[in-house]
Amino acid sequence: MAITATLVRELRDKTGAAMMDCKKALEATAGDLEAAVDHLRKAGLKTAEKKASRDTGDGRVLAVIGDGNKAGSLIAVACETDFVAKTPDFGKMLDDLSAHVLAEGPADAETLYGQTMAGGGTVDEYMKLVIGKLGENIRVANVGRLEAPDGMVGSYIHHNDKVGVLVAIAGEVDEATLKDLCLHIAFHNPKGLSREDISAEVLEREMGVWKESDQLKGKPENIQEKIIEGKLKSFYAESVLVEQPWVKDDKQSVAQALGKASVTSFLRFEIGA
Repeated sequence: MAITATLVRELRDKTGAAMMDCKKALEATAGDLEAAVDHLRKAGLKTAEKKASRDTGDGRVLAVIGDGNKAGSLIAVACETDFVAKTPDFGKMLDDLSAHVLAEGPADAETLYGQTMAGGGTVDEYMKLVIGKLGENIRVANVGRLEAPDGMVGSYIHHNDKVGVLVAIAGEVDEATLKDLCLHIAFHNPKGLSREDISAEVLEREMGVWKESDQLKGKPENIQEKIIEGKLKSFYAESVLVEQPWVKDDKQSVAQALGKASVTSFLRFEIGA
């Protein structure tokens, strides 16, 4: 069967593979379109396996808000170079994956890879095709979906596209305050939403450092307790979102700045951290 330009273009539209790769796949399968699709998928798998061990220090983060600001998704995808991260194909992949996460809400990246996409095939298969086309190791680093049925979901992507925030609140705030909240989380990088989110291991490590510090050595036990109490208060103010000084006014906490509204959950993803 003759391999026409129309057939090559049809295969490219179907798979997104490069024109030359499409032509070679059609030649290898005697012009059978579906067999050529499988041929490209197998080639993509081999390419992905070869590149899987290469470092992924670059990439992009993307947030999508849907359902009338009642739900949102956040995804971080890592690759090897900024050059690839800037390509339209990488951008389309981010859009496709973000839409999928918003619709399906996978618990984590591992779960995402096993899910079936709207157009058919698993996310894992889709990613291997993208890797085969772009020629770099690409991996989904983090995914998340938040809902706020009785409130709002907001997002922020830093200008470098490598830091992203998704936050859900109960109640309502104005658009500017929701944006400032997202900026706050991006800038201050809280370790948790409340004190309960700080693990006992983290607290024990911090207290161990304080107890061995020169500030406490030789002090009476009651004085040491007061010093540790003060350090613990400062630690929570630095680490816990609702207790952190508000990004626009450090005289009040995040909880105070939000008034009657309250944060129910948040995500912060960063590429290359």
